[in-house]
Amino acid sequence: MTTGGTISCTADDNGALIPTVSGEELIAPIAERFAGNLDIEVRELHRLDSSSMTFADVDVVTEAAFAALEDPEVVGVVVTHGTDSMEETAIAVDTFHTDERPIVFTGAQKPHGHSESDGPTNLFEAVMIASDTSARGIGVLVVFGHAVIPARGCVKWHTSDDLAFATNGPEEPLRADPVKYHPLAGTRVDIIPGYPGAPRTFVDAAIAAGTQGIVVEGMGSGNVGTELGAALGEAIEKGIPVVMSTRVPRGEVAGVYGGAGGGATLASKGVIGSTYFRSGQARVLLAIAVSTGVHPATLF
Repeated sequence: MTTGGTISCTADDNGALIPTVSGEELIAPIAERFAGNLDIEVRELHRLDSSSMTFADVDVVTEAAFAALEDPEVVGVVVTHGTDSMEETAIAVDTFHTDERPIVFTGAQKPHGHSESDGPTNLFEAVMIASDTSARGIGVLVVFGHAVIPARGCVKWHTSDDLAFATNGPEEPLRADPVKYHPLAGTRVDIIPGYPGAPRTFVDAAIAAGTQGIVVEGMGSGNVGTELGAALGEAIEKGIPVVMSTRVPRGEVAGVYGGAGGGATLASKGVIGSTYFRSGQARVLLAIAVSTGVHPATLF
């Protein structure tokens, strides 16, 4: 499945990168390397910069991947995707994924045609992993920069390095029970930053705009200031679920501090800690909970 991203980008007349390379063109040199051993069928879904992906676009990827697995002769699925939001689409697919056969996400940091493009190697290795029986039964994977990373806890950790992704989760994260698929399009969950002195206006604006859930990118182990903490408590009282993540790159969220915006205080009001998930994936998990009716805590 191809969706665009840097792996399919070329430079326009101004030097700006735009996704122009077709799925067939992208896969052709890779398919040649597997000729006689593996048949690769190409389905071009999008040709997007992944920063433009919406939940509706994520639904298209999810439905197409699951449709492909309805064929018993398919051994695995590879999705080429832009790196900006790969972790979000991967966790969405993983949370709905019930089949043992692997779904593997990959992409590139350097564009198609670049003299040192990492796309062909990443794509080759993604096909290798997707066709390997040892990858069965462990959920969705991100294969990138010679690394094989579970979708749960995956995060883009470098803007330009070939090893674009890392994990904040355990090496073999426990997967939540898969949720019956339901489209995410139309679901609204907002991410609100919890920097020092952050006002309540972000929460008030999100509620006024019709948010169905709020993820907070807090400080430290999951704390915010007094004013923002009070607003989050009011959101909970209105029936809007709130998940607390953190801006810190590593470690888990832990509600241990008191005070109006402390993690312990917020947890006592019903704010759910995101554990090792950072705000991007936490938003997707909360959106899945909202759209399917499962309790958010069961997904974290």
